[in-house]
Amino acid sequence: MKDALNPFKIAQQQLDDAAQRLGLDPAMHELLRWPMQELKVILPVKMDDGLTKVFHAFRIAYNTARGPAKGGIRWHPDETVDTVRALAAWMTWKTSVVDIPLGGGKGGIICNPKELSETEKERLARAYIRAIARTLGVTKDVPAPDVYTTPQIMAWMMDEYETIVGEKHPGVITGKPLPLGGSQGRGDATARGGIYVAREAAKVQGIELQGNTMAVQGFGNAGQYAACLGEEILGLKLVAASDSKGGVYNPEGMAAKDLVDYKLNNGVLKGYPDADEISNEDLLELEVTVLFPSALENVITENNAAKLRCKILCELANGPTTPAADDILYDNGVIVLPDFLANAGGVTVSYFEQVQNTYNYYWELKEVHKRLDEKMTNAFSDVYQMHLKEKINMRRAAYLVSVARVAEACRLRGWA
Repeated sequence: MKDALNPFKIAQQQLDDAAQRLGLDPAMHELLRWPMQELKVILPVKMDDGLTKVFHAFRIAYNTARGPAKGGIRWHPDETVDTVRALAAWMTWKTSVVDIPLGGGKGGIICNPKELSETEKERLARAYIRAIARTLGVTKDVPAPDVYTTPQIMAWMMDEYETIVGEKHPGVITGKPLPLGGSQGRGDATARGGIYVAREAAKVQGIELQGNTMAVQGFGNAGQYAACLGEEILGLKLVAASDSKGGVYNPEGMAAKDLVDYKLNNGVLKGYPDADEISNEDLLELEVTVLFPSALENVITENNAAKLRCKILCELANGPTTPAADDILYDNGVIVLPDFLANAGGVTVSYFEQVQNTYNYYWELKEVHKRLDEKMTNAFSDVYQMHLKEKINMRRAAYLVSVARVAEACRLRGWA
């Protein structure tokens, strides 16, 4: 993997810039550049045909100065340790920027879940927890769902952990089904948090959203909810959406719910009636009010950043924009809402889930939405004020806010 597109190198580069601007001493800077704990495990799993397949997996706790590690578990055929490291770092800054008492972690299994049966998925989920159980706990590290993992997978993982320790610990895993202690509002939390942040950005920039346009690159869970909530809450019109097989485009707009139903029924967006085909690359360059990159890393680079014509770039994916692209977008007046701010709604409601699990009392959906709105609005305000004060782009501003908080916690603990 070239360093220019290596997500962990990018994460370190972003941290280095913040450390220099904050004037961190060398020891603190070095402490924050690296994960505090890394675990690599090998998982032998018996498949349905009776043969055993060996999977490689990771769990990384990046920094726990502000609280237990928190972060999702990804199942992906192209998973790498550097991707998991980068995502654990971004989770550290994410929990800090929304000011919740957690650190950052991440997990990953190199696998293709589309090739696994439900029984194979269950055996893989339980094998993973058996291998890393000693590092988990509500006071140590709390996993959650991520790419290609689901509430059902979280249920199996929680059950395996409780079987190992012989006690009920619903808060050890978040993103669970509601009957097992999941929180209302968790399903759409990542997208909803991004919608709230986009709303606040439009307010301070004087950008009209009602009746204007949006495009969604990556039509998985977050992208589907972004389309529906962008229409419902912001009054945006969905003109384009894409998945890994291609995209659809209609400048007159498409009903978000209809497009979601088509995707769920057909598995792809291609073929949606009354829409033209569009590539992922061309979708990014459409003239729209809000663009939601909601797929994987490094889709906006120095090679295409100058071609983007959106007013607000709201990153629901992790790491979709490279540092070189950031500078180009800033110079061109595009407002970038960085990933670890824009998609922090998921971890925020996961935190709410932990809180509810801890005192065994659960909030109504309206209460979850209200508390999430408050957290995301306050986080945007903190970052935007830093952006104005330092005259820097929003990502750099978000790093200054979050890294300063983590560094302060490390100092108070006497770590550096």
